[in-house]
Amino acid sequence: MSGLAGRIGGAPISWGVCEAPGWGLELPADRVLSEMSGLGLEATELGPTGYLGKEPTEVRELLSRNGLRLIGGFLPVPMHVATAADLDEAVAAMDTLAAAGATVVVLAARSTDGSYDHAVSLTEAEWATLFTTLATLQDLARERGLLPTLHPHVGTAIESREAVLRLLDGSDVPICLDTGHLLLGGMRPEELIALAGDRIAHVHLKDVDTSVAGRGLAYIDAVRAGLYRPLGDGDLDIPGIIRSLEAAGYRGWYVMEQDCALHDAPPPGEGPVGDVRRSVSYLKENV
Repeated sequence: MSGLAGRIGGAPISWGVCEAPGWGLELPADRVLSEMSGLGLEATELGPTGYLGKEPTEVRELLSRNGLRLIGGFLPVPMHVATAADLDEAVAAMDTLAAAGATVVVLAARSTDGSYDHAVSLTEAEWATLFTTLATLQDLARERGLLPTLHPHVGTAIESREAVLRLLDGSDVPICLDTGHLLLGGMRPEELIALAGDRIAHVHLKDVDTSVAGRGLAYIDAVRAGLYRPLGDGDLDIPGIIRSLEAAGYRGWYVMEQDCALHDAPPPGEGPVGDVRRSVSYLKENV
């Protein structure tokens, strides 16, 4: 993993912390960051806005206390129906990210209700609105010194292979490659790298149990059933994907994301931290 030294990060979603309504129990931020740091990780994504603190100074202090720095954050916006209030919320989130030391904002074209359990189909007019909103969000991010990226994501307007291809044609936004979400949407990561490797500016690493994906479950139920596996335990060629990215010139972050959802708090040192530990070990041994 020598070539990736200093480029492997964590994310609160691997500990079950998610912005989606009704997702599950949120472990305390201090515990999540302490366990993350204990695995040797040096940086993290933000998690839901406010999770690491309401003010940038709180975020910085919490990160510093755990020996971590901030990579960026995930920001879902209903781009196809965005209102002034939605943009105001996005600006506030970006201001927090920038002030807390982040370099990347990971945008997603979220559904109107904020859930990830249904497909989002757009009319031609809504596609036009999405592209206009996305261009505005890119400008807002860059004004704050943040690199804007767009994350193809299950249950958003940019989920399917067709939607990803339309995004590539209709916008110049850099892409966040999430290996799991892209596969679930019908596009293999290797195809995106071959088509637009020079546009991939951020990476979320997931491994996927395709047998769970094929059961027709609602997204949250699939996550609870073990849709995402520690790296190396699923059906994706994670080392091959990383080699292809590096060959394409990618030099950004690899954020380990194994989305999970918790009903109860596991004992300290148990639960999600064990899965992330296995992923860290896998990268050290195979990349």
